[in-house]
Amino acid sequence: MTDHDALKSDPFLDPSSWLAHDNAFEKLSELIRPANKTAVFDVLAQAGISSVEVTFDGYGDSGQIEEVTAIADDKEVELPAVGIEIARVQWCSSDIMQATRPLTQAIEQIAYDFLSESHGGWENNEGAYGDFYFDVAQRMITLNYNERIESSEYTKHVF
Repeated sequence: MTDHDALKSDPFLDPSSWLAHDNAFEKLSELIRPANKTAVFDVLAQAGISSVEVTFDGYGDSGQIEEVTAIADDKEVELPAVGIEIARVQWCSSDIMQATRPLTQAIEQIAYDFLSESHGGWENNEGAYGDFYFDVAQRMITLNYNERIESSEYTKHVF
């Protein structure tokens, strides 16, 4: 095998291969999204929860979910301690993996997946922060995203 052949077989080094793997990953991610949302919203609705807010913050090459807050009858409540099955995909794999996770972890996983799909690198450098709002009645998830930007301005005057 030549160095050129090795380059083409490594999706991390060959741009066309990387793009093909990334497109396949995006399609699989879109494929599993409806069932994952349905599983989460079904449990939330059964528990009488009207909304969930997931806050996140990332900077300096790391990021995390800060808090998951559930609301029912206009007051904060605990999420049910139940497990739900959600699907996951990994980049560079065509396998769809099913796993049963506690509801809180399933909600966090959906948030992390949406962040990486819509704003890859949200945790890098100055990072980003925001929240996800899960509207149970509408079965809709809204992402409010704030990206931190560092800037500088240079001016030179010669008199």
